[in-house]
Amino acid sequence: MTVALGAAAGILGLLIGSFLNVVIHRVPRGESVVSPASACPGCGTPIRRRDNVPVLSWLLLRGRCRDCRMGIPARYPLIELGTAIFFAVTAVRFAGALVRADTGTEVAAEAVVLVAYLYLAAISVALATIDLETHRLPNAIVLPAYVVGIAALAVAALLTPDAEALLRAGVGAMAMGGVYLAMAVLFAGGMGFGDVKLAGVLGLFLGWLGWGELLVGFFAAFVLGGVYSVILLASRRAHRRTGIPFGPWMLGGAWLGIFFGSHIWTAYLRFVGLG
Repeated sequence: MTVALGAAAGILGLLIGSFLNVVIHRVPRGESVVSPASACPGCGTPIRRRDNVPVLSWLLLRGRCRDCRMGIPARYPLIELGTAIFFAVTAVRFAGALVRADTGTEVAAEAVVLVAYLYLAAISVALATIDLETHRLPNAIVLPAYVVGIAALAVAALLTPDAEALLRAGVGAMAMGGVYLAMAVLFAGGMGFGDVKLAGVLGLFLGWLGWGELLVGFFAAFVLGGVYSVILLASRRAHRRTGIPFGPWMLGGAWLGIFFGSHIWTAYLRFVGLG
């Protein structure tokens, strides 16, 4: 079941990745992601259905528009393929809970949780890419994540029932959002309010899984961002006043917590003699 679920999620990820390319291009510009239909930016010709197959179409067209031969950035198939892999490994991460579920309500609850984290995976790809390109974390993506996350996890908590997990998720959202808000206020210019809003979303999803996941996900962002900054400074590709987007490292740290947080936290407690 785990392999089948991962494969199905990977195929879904290819399709979602194609849509994320539209989101990444249009949302920062304030454009609709629904209409008009995708078209070549060079000649304006609408993209044909046969040329809109994720990854494959780009390969067959050799990375160029069929009509004007304008180059299509390799980012597009990479987003599609990356999202497919991301969805597959996320499905495998949560497959065990689905397999262990004994009743119909438990299966439904774990299915809702899986869908919620696949949603988080999708917006993580979009937000990380947009932040790297524009140094922005658009409200149009971040704020709806609160609604989706709270609704999905509340449904899962009611089905299980697991009020403790829902309470922990709420504490996680408030704690991470609060800490980032304090940093944004105390260190003006060092932390944007887009990061603050994203922190609440990530705290929600991390808190649902456990305290270890929450703590690892929180601290890992600063470790990853710090290492990246040191590399940039050492290679002279940046200086002390260079603005470095922190959103991708927040997201990377959160997913490190989601996938490995429990194991890392347990190992840390044993290391300090508390495990």
